[in-house]
Amino acid sequence: MDNLHKWRLVLGGKDADGTGFNLAGNELKMDQTLEALYDSEKKGGLGPSSPNVSRWLGDIRTFFPASVVQVMQRDALQRLNITQMLFEKEMLENVEPDVHLVATLLTLRHAIPDKTKDTARQVVRRVVEELLKKLTQPTQQAITGSLHRSIRNRRPKHNEINWHATILKNLRHYQPEYKTIIPETRIGYGRKTTSLKDVVLCLDQSGSMGTSVVYSGIFGSVMASIPAIKTKMVVFDTAVADLTEELKDPVDLLFGVQLGGGTDIQLALNYCQQIITRPADTVLVLITDLFEGGSNDRMRKRAAELVAAGVQVIVLLALNDDGAPYYDHENAQFLSNLGIPVFACTPDKFPDMMAAALSKQDINTWAAREDLVLKK
Repeated sequence: MDNLHKWRLVLGGKDADGTGFNLAGNELKMDQTLEALYDSEKKGGLGPSSPNVSRWLGDIRTFFPASVVQVMQRDALQRLNITQMLFEKEMLENVEPDVHLVATLLTLRHAIPDKTKDTARQVVRRVVEELLKKLTQPTQQAITGSLHRSIRNRRPKHNEINWHATILKNLRHYQPEYKTIIPETRIGYGRKTTSLKDVVLCLDQSGSMGTSVVYSGIFGSVMASIPAIKTKMVVFDTAVADLTEELKDPVDLLFGVQLGGGTDIQLALNYCQQIITRPADTVLVLITDLFEGGSNDRMRKRAAELVAAGVQVIVLLALNDDGAPYYDHENAQFLSNLGIPVFACTPDKFPDMMAAALSKQDINTWAAREDLVLKK
């Protein structure tokens, strides 16, 4: 497609486009799908008709790549409020699933008709499985790698000695006349019955955190599968819910979230204080835009108490690819003054961030190196 054709599609035709160029064939059909959405006040727009929307969903999947289809679907929901896209089984089967669609489904899940709920769950599972394939390996590698040194026990008891690793480590101490090795350095398997680190993901489930909720659920589920760490998942709005038991199935976890409520951060931090039993070995990741609907003073006091107790607290203003987050600057500055790292993180950087936190690195330095520091 040459530049003239592209400009004709961008400008939308009629007398105002300035190209004087008429489209035909598939290019004309592409133009009509764009017009139905972006010039919907004109005759031939999507309107309220289910057949029109269903046909349009099929057309955009025919003429545009998946990344563009996802953008157009989000625009249709936002610009035209076509929630019926999610209320009809046939339509839901035709949409291109992505993180934003999952967030919308979770927000509207109580309004979705019974006949569509199974299909909605299948859509969510498709996205979850795709994200698990993409994120599981780098997350597990980054975290287990950071804990590798801690796993090795350099002063093991006799029944904890890893003889294979110990022999390899001490080959230079082989005594030919005795045909033996002096085990100057002993390497053990370590204690496998307890986790090395505790992680608490504390997640704001207010409506503005939709895509962050999806990614947090995925990462929580992956980390829960790593034996070396003990992961807990806490979600909150004006109440607190502990979803740790749901981490084994991220789809169940996401459907346990109540997107769209208010925000009481201090209440959530108070609960986290109660479930943290090893402060010095705990990383608390608070994922929120810091707009406190409860008491700012109590929220700040809870945060200060956690830091004073030795908990490594990290605040993520967002965990998504949606661009610069909207957040409470005063609360962010207060927490930053406490020494708490405060920034937004993309999903691709989250595994390395957790690895750095679990290995006791300075997260502010890590964030600066990754160009994630907030611009003031």
